[in-house]
Amino acid sequence: MERGPLSTGTGPSADPGAGASVGPSAGSNIGPSAGTTTGQPAVPVAGALAELAEQVSGCRACPRLVAWREEVARTRRASYATQEYWGRPVPGFGDPEAELLVLGLAPAAHGANRTGRVFTGDRSGDFLFAAMHRVGLANQAHSESVDDGLRLHRTWVSASVRCAPPANRPTPQERDTCAPWLDREIDLLAPLLRSVVVLGGFGWGVGMTALARAGWVVPAPKPVFGHGAEVVLQPRGPSRRPLRVLGSYHVSQQNTFTGRLTPAMLDDVLRRAVED
Repeated sequence: MERGPLSTGTGPSADPGAGASVGPSAGSNIGPSAGTTTGQPAVPVAGALAELAEQVSGCRACPRLVAWREEVARTRRASYATQEYWGRPVPGFGDPEAELLVLGLAPAAHGANRTGRVFTGDRSGDFLFAAMHRVGLANQAHSESVDDGLRLHRTWVSASVRCAPPANRPTPQERDTCAPWLDREIDLLAPLLRSVVVLGGFGWGVGMTALARAGWVVPAPKPVFGHGAEVVLQPRGPSRRPLRVLGSYHVSQQNTFTGRLTPAMLDDVLRRAVED
């Protein structure tokens, strides 16, 4: 699949929602429109998410992350030497009518940083989407490329940080710089959003902070992360509904290869997230 040149765009602002055309669109879900909850005129959510994807994929706000993602894209892993890497920030993916948000950490250097779609092209994604398929949230169990036909049902998958970080560890400053992208995503999804599944402790902290900004009441002290942890956040106003937030160990190979996270454990969390 052909890719364009590495982006020369700018970073996120307080409102990064404005944009032009879509980013890596092949294989993306398409859904009907719905309104936002910001008091602004209703806009088609699918179109707004596509505009946001374009903005995300052009971000160059964090010099360390830009240098790393582009270096990985230039040098490539030997097994992918003939493939052209995406080498940009990776936007969220899924059904614009999502009732469930699945939030991870960051793109993998040779996974989403290569393919251009979150949790795509690596074993972490294989583990996640296989579980989503078993639970009825995905039409297939594999996620290999943006044009592999994967479609999600009532689910949106995203990351706390949109660029692949060195050693898979973004800095606090990079986390905070990336936050407006997640804020805008949550705002667009909020009218239908019922549940959030957070993968890993890093995402749990990011998610709780973002949900507090987005209009939900997060208890103080913040709920402690753990696999199977669950909390229901109450809305601060009529534009939000109660939101169930669940934690799961991350689908990294460090957890799945050692048995710390098993398919049955992830299936259980996802089923709880979508049950009435």
